[in-house]
Amino acid sequence: MGLLLVRYAEMGLKSPGIRRYFEKVLIHNMMAALANDHLEAFIESQYGRIFVTTDRPEETSAVLRRVFGVSSLSHVQQCVSSIPEMRKLALEVATPLLKDGSSFRVEARRNGTHPYTSMQLAAQAGEEIYEANRHRGVHVDLHHPELVIYVEVRDRRAYVFSEYIDGPGGLPMGSQGKVVALIDNKRDALAAWMMMKRGCRALFLVQDEESMRILERWDPEPRRVTGTPGKLAYVNKAQGIVVGWSLDDIVRAQEMNVDVPIYHPLIGMDDAEVERRLREISS
Repeated sequence: MGLLLVRYAEMGLKSPGIRRYFEKVLIHNMMAALANDHLEAFIESQYGRIFVTTDRPEETSAVLRRVFGVSSLSHVQQCVSSIPEMRKLALEVATPLLKDGSSFRVEARRNGTHPYTSMQLAAQAGEEIYEANRHRGVHVDLHHPELVIYVEVRDRRAYVFSEYIDGPGGLPMGSQGKVVALIDNKRDALAAWMMMKRGCRALFLVQDEESMRILERWDPEPRRVTGTPGKLAYVNKAQGIVVGWSLDDIVRAQEMNVDVPIYHPLIGMDDAEVERRLREISS
C-alpha cells in the first residue's frame, strides 16, 4: 500500500469551524474524483493534513492533482517519531535517489512536543545519510542541493519524502455556491475553471463539446443544464453567470438582460496569457 500526504494552503487560514467544513467538502471531492477513475482509497484528516492510503499511489496522485483545494501532495513513507527510526527511514528514502558525487540536504518540521528541535532532527538525519554514502562522494549543500529529503513529524508519527507535487490550489469546489457557466468556446472553459478554483460549483450550459472536455477532467460530477442563462440562475439559485469574454465583448452583457452578476475572469488577460493558461489546464 502507498501513502500520500495531501496539503491545502488557503483553507488553513480559516477559523476552525470553517476549516472543518472545507475539509469535509474537499474530501468529498477527492473521493468523487477517485471514484470517477475507478480508484479506491482510504482518506483521513489529521491536524491540517489529509492522508490517502491506496494500492495505486501513482494513479491516485495524478487524479488528486486535479482537485481544487489541494495545494500539493507527496508520496511518503512513515515511521514512529523517534530519532533512530527517522534516521533509518531517511537513509532508506535517500540512498536510491542519491547519485555518486551528488549533493543533498535534509529539511525537517514538527507539529507537537518532542525532545528535539527541527534543526537537530535535520542534522541527525543528514548525518545518517552522509555517513552511509560518503564513500560515493556525496556531500551536504544547504543552499543548492541536487536532492532534498523532507522529514515531517506530526506528534508520534513521522513522514519522510523527497518531492512536493503541485496541485491547483484554491478552495474546494462547491464550498462557495453555484454559478451558471456558458461554454461556447475555450475562453469560456478557462473562465469557468477559474471560478471553480475559487470554490464555485459550475452548472454548465454547453454549446461546444470540445471545450467542455477540458472541464470534465477537473469536475468528476459535471452538471449540465439547458435553458436561458437568467432563468437557469434563478431556478438553481446560482450567484451569477460566468463568461470568457474579452473587454471588446463586454457590451454583450446588455443583450443578456439578467438580474444576477456576470463574472468575467479573463477580462484583464491578453490572448497570450489565455493560451498559456489553457495549455496548463488541458495538459
